[in-house]
Amino acid sequence: MQTVCAYCGVGCKFDVTPRGLKGVKSYPSNRGMSCAKGISQTQTINLGRANGLRQRTSLSLPFSTTTYEAAIGQIAKKIRQSDPKRIGFYLSGQMLNEDYYVANKLAKGFIGTPHCDTNSRTCMASAVVGYKRSFGVDYVPVRIEDIDHANLLILIGANPAETHVVLFNQIRKAQKRGLKVVVIDPRQTVTANIADLYLPLKPGSDISLLNLLAYKLIEAQKVDHPFIKAHSNGYAAYTERLLCEDPDALLEDTTLTPEAIDTLFTLFTESPKVITAWTMGINQSIQGVDKNLAINNLHILTGQIGREGCGPFSLTGQPNAMGGREVGGLSTTLAVHLDYSREHCQKVSEFWQTTLLPEAPGLTAFEMLEAASKGEMEILIVCHTDPVYHLPNRHFVEEAFKKIPLVIEINAYEGSETSAFAHIRIPVKAFGEKEGTQTNMDRTLTRAEAFSSATSLPQDWEVFADIGRALGHENAFDFPNAKAVFNEYARMTKLSTNGHLDLYRADYDALKREPFVWGKGLFESHTFLTPDHKANLFFVHNRHLSEKSDRTYPFILLTGRTRDQWHSGSKTAALPSLCKHKPLQFVEIAVADAEAAGIQEGDRIRIRSRRGSLTATALFAPIHRGTLFLPLSHREVNYLTNDALDPLSKEPDYNHSAVSIEKIV
Repeated sequence: MQTVCAYCGVGCKFDVTPRGLKGVKSYPSNRGMSCAKGISQTQTINLGRANGLRQRTSLSLPFSTTTYEAAIGQIAKKIRQSDPKRIGFYLSGQMLNEDYYVANKLAKGFIGTPHCDTNSRTCMASAVVGYKRSFGVDYVPVRIEDIDHANLLILIGANPAETHVVLFNQIRKAQKRGLKVVVIDPRQTVTANIADLYLPLKPGSDISLLNLLAYKLIEAQKVDHPFIKAHSNGYAAYTERLLCEDPDALLEDTTLTPEAIDTLFTLFTESPKVITAWTMGINQSIQGVDKNLAINNLHILTGQIGREGCGPFSLTGQPNAMGGREVGGLSTTLAVHLDYSREHCQKVSEFWQTTLLPEAPGLTAFEMLEAASKGEMEILIVCHTDPVYHLPNRHFVEEAFKKIPLVIEINAYEGSETSAFAHIRIPVKAFGEKEGTQTNMDRTLTRAEAFSSATSLPQDWEVFADIGRALGHENAFDFPNAKAVFNEYARMTKLSTNGHLDLYRADYDALKREPFVWGKGLFESHTFLTPDHKANLFFVHNRHLSEKSDRTYPFILLTGRTRDQWHSGSKTAALPSLCKHKPLQFVEIAVADAEAAGIQEGDRIRIRSRRGSLTATALFAPIHRGTLFLPLSHREVNYLTNDALDPLSKEPDYNHSAVSIEKIV
């Protein structure tokens, strides 16, 4: 029996053995490798499990027990009584494709609410919009195996040594074969320590750096003019505006040296195949889409796309964030990569045989809470995610949750921060008990099998199907098993533009033995899915829209993951053999900044922003002056973070919050 990992977007596949999980050598994503978190899952599957279905009519009352049937009936009754525009679904990259599909079908197709979003909104939405604007489709044009064929890998705003450990190990192997690695990050991370060139740029100056590199490429005539002429739009307008930039000012903004930029330029121009890879350090910004476009621009200018070993590579954070995007889990899309339009709504309505489909995009994750704060959200269904913990400006989020009359939490585990604001809590199957499919960061679809049968709880998709049937839509949700759900979803992918999302070619049973990669060779002919089939160049300017430091709040706060904890450490921290890399609650600070504040390593310090405060232990680190780093394992981190959103992706600006520090005496 084999299964896939429930942690990061690498999507490792494991053999299930009597001794635990073991990496599958023939699987392309991990090639037999694994990380400590991944192989721990047989040990952590039953830690802190949710027991019993709970309900209450008010947050001031204790929970009481109820039956599953009664809870489903109560939810269906409340949905019938509510305006669909006041109903929201918040889904998770921890869900399998089948779970996502039935939830999306229920919300958009048979309740009629467009407010069905996923926590991919907080990590990948900027990349989604960037890909769509540049190339016409949410398509990652790089495979993990392309790293073996690249000459240069640029990592910007990414720390795979701690966030995508198996990918990092593959990068190290490729380095031994000649791959050059550039790491661009305000923190000298574990990843930066192996770089051939490390660029410690100032937080918020990513666009300045990327524009400076593009400026130098154009100025030196190191662009691919035949590719640009045949396969792109907007070059003349782009260059006209870019060459009006002052390169000295761009360089000054980054705080990098001219020698460092020259080295980057030389590496880039002397490398026939370049991959640029990024994740939250780029995406989680009020200019997240602009940063993605600036990366895509470099690959369009140099024709570094659609060929083996090159391209812009968005590193997906969660195990099935890619699958949720494909299914249509984002509120700004409809289904199977279809955006909202009259034509697409008609296609989806006919496929699902419904008349209830909304005609316009819905509210995104944080926007639903903004609506709730105004009393405009009556029901919120939260599945396998923890928005009270992970959405920004937590004080605001908590107050908004208090104003929602019915919050339903579907989760396999106790202890979420959201559970304190729930009225109905439905326990469900966890990783290891679920069956279905999952798509990793490079479009590889594979099967997850249930290797534990200790529980008779429902899987996520079964809960959504039961709600659908309770609402009177028996035929639409008459799925006997996960295979039937997958087969319907796979047929639906034929509706995607030119059938590019060709999951209809995949066989559910065969996926147990061999993975399926959708969209193979989509860009190989340099035909993109824009209206004229050409890639689009967009000039973007660093507008410095993020919150800025000042005398009261002199530091900029960065956030991110650490190696041994995925988010809050609720499972892995329970195993001392795993939680040995870093503590759960710390704050990284430059030695010079600490000395100026009279802080010693190990001191407890209070960190304040305009939104809240928390305490953490000081940890000295090689980090840009005036910058702090807090890990997501600190459960209170979002009491500090800013709720500014990128205007296009609606992704929060988690990495640019102005804060102050003081030693706790």
